[in-house]
Amino acid sequence: QVRLVESGGGLVQPGGSLRLSCTASGRTFSPVAMGWFRQAPGKEREFVASIRWSGGATYYTDSVKGRFTISRDHTRNVYLQMNSLRPEDTAVYYCTSQAVGASNWNSWGQGTQVTVSS
Repeated sequence: QVRLVESGGGLVQPGGSLRLSCTASGRTFSPVAMGWFRQAPGKEREFVASIRWSGGATYYTDSVKGRFTISRDHTRNVYLQMNSLRPEDTAVYYCTSQAVGASNWNSWGQGTQVTVSS
């Protein structure tokens, strides 16, 4: 079973930057993809970005294109570099992974709070 742990959230002023990290643990880890979702108060959880584990293709929701960058290293870590942050980016950010054979995202972290405010 895969366990995902996020870190790097916090309070930042509008226009600032944060880098989120997600580390996976478990006996075997070879996902199809990893991604980031977020959930703001009173709203549904929404897709932010994802990266294919093989090949590294990336995908972003329109509102973060040009500001956020998802990346991975060659071990068990995925990152979300967030620049030019806006108050509307405030949310709990969740790391997720999709296992081989799974039809959708099937492992989730506990989330990390990102607050953009002056």
